[in-house]
Amino acid sequence: MNRRLFLLNGSLAGAALTTLSLAQCTSNSAPTAQPPTDPTAASPAAGPDAFPLLEATVADLQQHMQAGRHSARALCELYLQRIEAVNAKGPTLRAVIETNPEALKIADALDAERKAGKVRGPLHGIPILIKDNIDTGDQMQTTAGSLALAGHRAKQDAFIVKQLRAAGAVVLGKTNLSEWANFRSTRATSGWSSRGGQTKNPYILDRTPSGSSAGSGSAAAASLCAVAIGTETDGSVVSPSSVNGLVGLKPTVGLLSRTGIIPISATQDTAGPMARTVRDAALLLAALTGEDPADAATRGSAAHAAPDYTRFLDTNALKGKRLGVEKSHLTGTSDAVALLQKALAVLKAQGATIVEINVAKPVAALGDAEFQVLLYEFKDGVNKYLAGTNAGVKTLADVIAFDKANAAKAMPFFQQETLEAAEKTEGLGSAKYQAALARSQGGTRKILDKIMHDNQLAAIIGITTGPAGCIDLVNGDYSSGLDFSSPAAMAGYPHLTVPMGQAQHLPVGLSFVGPAWSEGLLLGLGYAYEQATKLRQAPEMRGPLVG
Repeated sequence: MNRRLFLLNGSLAGAALTTLSLAQCTSNSAPTAQPPTDPTAASPAAGPDAFPLLEATVADLQQHMQAGRHSARALCELYLQRIEAVNAKGPTLRAVIETNPEALKIADALDAERKAGKVRGPLHGIPILIKDNIDTGDQMQTTAGSLALAGHRAKQDAFIVKQLRAAGAVVLGKTNLSEWANFRSTRATSGWSSRGGQTKNPYILDRTPSGSSAGSGSAAAASLCAVAIGTETDGSVVSPSSVNGLVGLKPTVGLLSRTGIIPISATQDTAGPMARTVRDAALLLAALTGEDPADAATRGSAAHAAPDYTRFLDTNALKGKRLGVEKSHLTGTSDAVALLQKALAVLKAQGATIVEINVAKPVAALGDAEFQVLLYEFKDGVNKYLAGTNAGVKTLADVIAFDKANAAKAMPFFQQETLEAAEKTEGLGSAKYQAALARSQGGTRKILDKIMHDNQLAAIIGITTGPAGCIDLVNGDYSSGLDFSSPAAMAGYPHLTVPMGQAQHLPVGLSFVGPAWSEGLLLGLGYAYEQATKLRQAPEMRGPLVG
């Protein structure tokens, strides 16, 4: 979740924070509980020539295995070595919270299948990292980064994990995240959890990895895996993808099952792929889809899902398309504005027609209603999730009590006022909740649908988020004034972000937002833009901009 949208007790404050400092920011952060490290002293494995799988695509890895250059086991071993070199040592990204002790055994079994002539599909033998709020019925924990859930092992795989395993993927480990998916405090710091510590941005190490899927973003960007999975309520797939130079897709709510994922919101939550290319995101998305009897939102989704999303990837996909660009993103002092202007020139050169629209301001007016919806749904969802686990805490109230009893370790930098506000809600039958839901989800859908209809748009575009801000454990996150996650998140519509370039070595993404079930269309548009620009750059794990 993009907690920055709910500063000041749920009010949108981003508009007042329009200047993003690109100066040194390490000195603004409180010391972490981990041993200090020199951010410029990256391990040799971080070098662009030292890691043989740097920036490798799924297709690259399949070619390695088909040609016998690497086995699935060898790929896993290389990624595990990479994790050891740059996650726990060197730049200490802290993007991976735990590795899977069964990964090599699983890879061996998949290698045996390949040797016997069975290849399950494009993900066969591919090492994948998933966010630590997604259940795995194995030796790994599922904790949402919270010490209150330390030691909790799920009884079974989440539905999407079952889909991954069936597709032949190797779940290599779990990624760190903003604790409770960034829904614990209005002063939280993205990428920090009491269990995993502070995840770093691999482009500039004292910059935020953003959003609650911070570990998935940092890990995929730094080639700690082939592809990764994040989850989003509002911004937590697209924002970390944007600031980590990735392709990220938040699907239509209901395309992917949420069963076995620690929830925030039944109306906005969804998992989504995070990858270094549009094609890899498309491959991963297809493997995750499926109707789940335990998640009513997925009922009928098979009619909208594609067994192969790569069929939408066309370099001419932008030709003849009308795209609405968020007008407020066309002016301002942020370097991201200049990147957007360059992107518009590319889109036009590829045959698209650009129309200026205004969607951010009317949707922002519904932000307070959204926050109320999330408070109500978080309590309801977390209580249901915990009740079905073997965790020591069984309710949200138990979590709050645990954090208070263990405040020195659980809350060393910020508190849990968001959890406490959620605990005070009176249930989903409340008239206040129902009114907020109608205003948030219903109101946002009307705004988007009308703009797209009136302007005959294929998609809406804008700056996903500004360049990554400083990690600040004293004051928490701050906004660049450029956040485009809410319209699609509140409506439950799909949102794709694709690398748009860099500002002072910090990546910025271009957003494509479409109507429900338009994932294929968005992937096609994003692919055409990606292939025309090829702006993704591998991170260099730089120290602060100012010495």
